[in-house]
Amino acid sequence: MGRPGSGGAPELYPEALREEIDAVSAEVYRDLNNGVYRSGFAPDQRRYDRAVSSVFARLDALENRLTDRRYLVGDHVTLADLRLWATLVRFDAVYHGHFKCNRRKLTEYPALWAYARDLFQTPGFGDTTEFEHIRVHYYRVHTALNPSGVVAIGPDPRAWLTPHGREALGGGPFGRGTAPGPVPVTERVPPLEAQDRAAGGTWDAPLD
Repeated sequence: MGRPGSGGAPELYPEALREEIDAVSAEVYRDLNNGVYRSGFAPDQRRYDRAVSSVFARLDALENRLTDRRYLVGDHVTLADLRLWATLVRFDAVYHGHFKCNRRKLTEYPALWAYARDLFQTPGFGDTTEFEHIRVHYYRVHTALNPSGVVAIGPDPRAWLTPHGREALGGGPFGRGTAPGPVPVTERVPPLEAQDRAAGGTWDAPLD
């Protein structure tokens, strides 16, 4: 966000909100960003149960927080949202199955799922996200968890473009800043319809 020439990057860490941003970010990191990895690589049942319980307790808390506010802190995107986004965008595609975080899917949380779609449809988020690359990376790199190297087929990424209705909560993604410019040609990702792979088709996952 805030590519050169955009006319002014948004303020992601405003001084007046730093204490709250730091507190929310710490909880998200501890229970969610790190929690999905502690779940996926847990060496025994006890530690898996503890980690995965923290993952979903945090998702439940975030669902409540985002029911009546558009962003985690303040009325525009901050660093707290960027920290949460990194896990939400991967959750159903890899963490739900690959890391055994399968009590619920992101799509089963009305507020969180709408919040994630709102971010995805904001310049700088979805236009730099490639779901096929995410799936291939996790399913091919973690050979201890997936020795066959078989890459899961879903979910269908086109659901990320469905209306989210979050504008009604007020605020805007960039505050007093401006939206980033177009993604450079060399960095563009395929459109979502091209990222959806039909079962039974001829396909071979690209290697990293």
